[in-house]
Amino acid sequence: ADGRCFDCNGEGTITVTMHFLEDVNVICKTCHGRRYNAQTLEITFKDKNIADILNMSVLEAREFFAHFSRIKKRLDLLCEVGLDYIKLGQASTTFSGGEAQRIKLVNELAKRDRNTMYILDEPTTGLHSVDVEKLLLVLNKLVERGNSVLVIEHNLDVLKCVDYLIDVGPEGGDAGGHIVAVGTPEMVAKSTKSVTAPYLKAALEE
Repeated sequence: ADGRCFDCNGEGTITVTMHFLEDVNVICKTCHGRRYNAQTLEITFKDKNIADILNMSVLEAREFFAHFSRIKKRLDLLCEVGLDYIKLGQASTTFSGGEAQRIKLVNELAKRDRNTMYILDEPTTGLHSVDVEKLLLVLNKLVERGNSVLVIEHNLDVLKCVDYLIDVGPEGGDAGGHIVAVGTPEMVAKSTKSVTAPYLKAALEE
C-alpha cells in the first residue's frame, strides 16, 4: 500500500461520478495510469520498473523471467491454456468468462491435488481452434492426475475428444432438457435421435 499512487489508490484510473450518465473512468493525472508513486517506480529490475513489468504480456514476461522457475512455471501454464496475450497487471473484471475459467485452471494445475471434480461451462467461448487444442491438453493433464472434468460444451473439437458424452435436447429452452443420447462420441454419433449426431460424425471423420 505504501508504494501505490496516493491519488488513485493504485488503480491507475479515477472514477468521475456523473449525475445523469454512467460514471466515467479517467487516467490518473498523478501517476499517468502507472499505479505507483515516483519512489516505487525508481526501483528497477533488468531496467524495468513494476509498471513496465505489469504492462508485459504473459508471453513477454515468460522470456523476462526465464531464470525464475517458480514464476516461469505459472507463465508457462498460462501460455498452455492460450492466455499468452493477457497483461500481467490486467484487471480481473476485464476477463471474459472463458478467460477467467482458464486462469482458475492454471491455479489448479499449479497444485498437486487429486480426486477433484472440475465443472466448466463453455470454456472454449471465443477461442481459436489452436487455443482449443491447448485447452484440451490442459484438461487431459487434470484427468491424468486422477481428477474428473465435467464440461458443458457445444464445440465439436471438444465433444469428439471426451470419454463420455451426454447429449441433452432435442432443442433448446423449453423444448430441451431431455437426455437424447449417451456414451462415447462414436456411440452418440450413431444416434438417430440426436441433432448433434451428424455433425459429431463428420467431426470424427476429419
